[in-house]
Amino acid sequence: MNNFTIEEINLLSIYNEGGKQGFAENINAALPYMDEDMRELAKRTLSKVETLSEEEYTELAALAADEV
Repeated sequence: MNNFTIEEINLLSIYNEGGKQGFAENINAALPYMDEDMRELAKRTLSKVETLSEEEYTELAALAADEV
């Protein structure tokens, strides 16, 4: 499950709100305001999150919160 980079975990900790769906909504809302590199990171993170179950996402989000 934890094949996320430090950058992806950081992004998760910033946009994590309202579970897996809330994270996806927050990232998608922010995409138009990101530069190309950040947009690529966000899309990669989102695609990884989409493969997780809600339970796996909750564990990952807790890990991200602990690292902040």
